[in-house]
Parts: sequence; structure tokens; C-alpha cells
Amino acid sequence: MPIDNDRILIVGAGQSGLAAVHAALEQGLRPVLLEASGRAAGSWPRYYDSLALFSPARYSSLPGLPFSGDPERYPRRDEVVAYLERYAAALIERGAELRTGARVEAVHPAGEPGQSGFLVRLADGQELTAPAVIAASGSFGRPHRPALPGLDTFAGPVLHVADYRSPASLPGEHVVVVGAGNSAVQVAHELAIDSAAGRRVTLASRAPIRFVEQRPLGRDLHFWFHVTGFDRLPLARAEAPPASPVLDDGRYRQALREGRYTRKAMFTRLDGDRAVWPDGHERVDAVLLATGYRPNLPYLTGLGAVDAGGHPRQRRGLSLTYPGLGYLGLEWQRTPSSNTLRGVGADARRVVAALARHARGGRLHARAGAATPPHAR
Repeated sequence: MPIDNDRILIVGAGQSGLAAVHAALEQGLRPVLLEASGRAAGSWPRYYDSLALFSPARYSSLPGLPFSGDPERYPRRDEVVAYLERYAAALIERGAELRTGARVEAVHPAGEPGQSGFLVRLADGQELTAPAVIAASGSFGRPHRPALPGLDTFAGPVLHVADYRSPASLPGEHVVVVGAGNSAVQVAHELAIDSAAGRRVTLASRAPIRFVEQRPLGRDLHFWFHVTGFDRLPLARAEAPPASPVLDDGRYRQALREGRYTRKAMFTRLDGDRAVWPDGHERVDAVLLATGYRPNLPYLTGLGAVDAGGHPRQRRGLSLTYPGLGYLGLEWQRTPSSNTLRGVGADARRVVAALARHARGGRLHARAGAATPPHAR
């Protein structure tokens, strides 16, 4: 099957995939966007109902299309969904091809003798070829469930935050939320102030919650990130990315001080309908895991492009095993904002430019065999 050197296949039509399409059009490539669901909005339609962006609209746009309205507001989930769908429509008008209901099953090497490239097989049996592929499928489809003692035999419901929608999602008088990040604290707070339920909420974590003021000196934190260049700062290589702090406008710390919800060190085990701590045990009706996600890349397993844990072998978005393969939307991929609306556009420009050079006969800067970068958490 001949390979069109101007085509680039992009897996996933969320914010990362859409940013990749924009960058590909700027490079004069013909992007084909493959989305497993029926719409171009990524995981946003499946996030919990109350979710809002941590950054104001002013700092939350993809390249070429600012959010409309008050630039200082924090857009909510459904507004982000509508924005992404408008963005996709604008890209299609410029010539991008979007295929919804196109789940990628596998990516294989392909090409004529002397050529390099990829054959992408879809769940319906269709096959597509291209000299370059970008994996932008994110991590929402692979929620991380830590191996907590007794979790699998716990008597009540165990829900990952990926499946949480509202306080109605969790029944019972006592809910334990596992985690110490933004989602854990936001959901614990939401459950605690749900006065109709009158429930007790315990937030269990291995480390204390690290709060950061959302609006220091009267300006949103992202204003300071922008003026100082922090969001654009390339990351030094490390064994693991640092834990993200909890952005707080004052509500979460105040509710914690008032005892609306409590924070305890991690329980040692779950036993039937109880959580066991070193100093005692308590009855628990439900457990919610706000324990993050892992890259969702099962379609690359056959290529040997991911390690045993499913993490991509990449450096700053370029594969260390296959020239022509790129990644977008990985946590801390290149900068602190790599997997966000405000930051993925810059990564997309770099990755797509490198893949365009490869597709047209250039050389990638990534060097096969170099050390593997830190895993996304």
C-alpha cells in the first residue's frame, strides 16, 4: 500500500489531537484525526459535572481560537466541550479530515521496500497508512487503581473519579476519598457540602495536602506563570514528575479547618466494610479513588513503543524507538503545562514540525536508544 508523505494520522480528538491538527495544517500536511467516540471533545464530556478549568479563559485557549466572553472567568466542563467542538469544526473547514467512531486497534510498521511508515488498523477492519503518527489519546481511558490492601474485597462501592459525576454517584453516610490532588480535594469538598446527604467525608492520602493560593496578589496564578515564563520552562529530567499542588481560592482550606471534611494518613487496609488505620478502624460506606491516570496506548503495544507498564518510550514527545511516531498530552511531557489546554499547542508545534521533517525526508532529533524519560504519573 503506497504511503502519502503529506498525510499524518492523529489518534484522539481531544485537546491534544486538535492542537496537533492545527499544527499539521500550518506545516502543509494532510491530517486525519481518528476518534473512537462520536464527537471531537476528548474526555471532557465524561468528567464530573462540577468540573471547571483551573486557569482563566484568557490562558486556556488552543492556538488560533480564543475563548469568547469574560477572559477572567473559569470555563466549566460543558463550555469546554462546546469550545472543542467549535475548534474541530473550524479545522474541518480548513481541510482537516475527522473520522469519529474510528477506534484504533493497532499500529504496525508499514511501507514499500526502503520506506518507513505506519499501518494503522481500525476496529472495523479499515487500514490507513502514513509516514507519521501522533498518539494523542490521553489517559482518561486508563484510570489508575492502586493495589490497596483489601480494596478488591471491600463490601461497599469503589469508584474511580473517572466514573464520578455528582454526589449522587456515591451513597452512604461515610465516604473515603483516596488522593491529595485537585480532583481529590474538589470532590471531597463537594461531597462534604452536599447537605441533603449529611455524609461524613474523609480524605486519605500518603502525603499532606499542599495548597497553593489561586489568586496571589489579586491575580490568577496563571498570570504569574505567563509573565515569568514558568509555563514555557523546559523540564529537567527526573525520575518522576513533582506532585501537583491543589489550587485554592480559600474554600477548600476553610472547609478543612471547619471540619466539613477531614484529612487522615493513608489507611493500612480495608476489611469488609471498615477502613483500618494504625490507631483504630471506622465503618466506611463507599470509597472514591482520585488516584490519577496512566497513558492509554494499548494500540502501540505491538510496536514495542511502550514499556512493560504501558508508558511510552519518548523524549519530549518524540519516540525513542520509531522515527515518525510522536506523542502529545502526556503529563509533564516537556513543560509544566504540556497536558493542558493552555500548553499543548506549543508542544504540538514542536512535535509536528519534527514529524513533518521526517515525512519529507528529514531527520528527527530524537535518537533511538537514548535514555527513557520519566513516566507520566
